[in-house]
Amino acid sequence: MTQRGAPPASRWRQEFPYHWDADEHVSRRELLRFAVFASGALFAGTVALAILGRIDDRRRGSPRAIAKVSDVRPGEPLYFNYPGSQDQAVLVYLPEQGYVAYSQKCTHLSCAVYYQREQRRLFCPCHEGAFDIVTGEPVQGPPRRRLPRIALERRGDELFALEEVP
Repeated sequence: MTQRGAPPASRWRQEFPYHWDADEHVSRRELLRFAVFASGALFAGTVALAILGRIDDRRRGSPRAIAKVSDVRPGEPLYFNYPGSQDQAVLVYLPEQGYVAYSQKCTHLSCAVYYQREQRRLFCPCHEGAFDIVTGEPVQGPPRRRLPRIALERRGDELFALEEVP
């Protein structure tokens, strides 16, 4: 609260009640040193994560029966869960190339991809991204990384998913 007849200096002191002695708790030099160390730590953390991301050759999943050969029609998708019960995947039998399976999670923003038979591609409706059905490489839209492929093996009349290969 200010008084009407008070001089400007005292009005300022009432609105900003800090003393000059308390102003020197952090100097400019200390603030700059903190900013440089914080920036360096963030840079080092980013470099470490980038290196770990490059050398991570982890394969997920364990062998599991996913379908009978008779259940898979040529050119028709078969959706299943792999490597976990919450992870979705798609299997397609291409007469020229054989069986191919991919994670159904788009590498752009993790939307589900679906097989489009006419275009022979896996399509992500979120941002109109598309992946080649044979290689899993992106052919349209914002995705830049290929879909994780699921290694398959045929044992008699059954198809087994062996592992997810990033």
